[in-house]
Amino acid sequence: MQVNEIMSRQVQVARPTDTLQQAARMMAELDAGVLPVGENDRLIGIITDRDIAIRGDGEGRDPTRTAVREVMSNDQVKYCFEDEDAEDVARNMAELQVRRLPVVNRAKRLVGIVSIGDLSTRGEKDAASEALKGVSQPSDQHSQS
Repeated sequence: MQVNEIMSRQVQVARPTDTLQQAARMMAELDAGVLPVGENDRLIGIITDRDIAIRGDGEGRDPTRTAVREVMSNDQVKYCFEDEDAEDVARNMAELQVRRLPVVNRAKRLVGIVSIGDLSTRGEKDAASEALKGVSQPSDQHSQS
C-alpha cells in the first residue's frame, strides 16, 4: 500500500507569516501538535506545540506578534513521498521518532500528511504498531537499537 492511499489530503498548513497564536489556534482546532509550514505549496518547515512553548513563550516572545518563521524548525525538514510504500514510511517514522510526516509529490509540492493513526485505521496495523513502538522509546535507547 502506498502513502497516497492512506494519507490525509486535508492538511492545514501554517504560513511563515502567521503568528504563533494563529498556529496554536489551528493546532487546537485540529487536535494536533504539529503543522507543516508552507509557502506556494512548498514545504519550508514544521512548527510544533513544543516550538511555540519553548522558542516562543519560553523566550518571552509575544504570541500575537511573533511570526511562525521565527520559531519553526526548518533545518532538514523530514517528509515522505506520496508514492512510497506505507510500511517503509512507518519504519522511517519509528526511526525519526515522529507521529506525523508531511507528504510531498515528486516535484516536492506538499500534498498531505500521514500519521500513525492513518496507518492504523487504514490497513497497516502492524506497521503502525512498530512505528508507535519506535516513537515511544526514549531517544537514548532508540539510538542503541
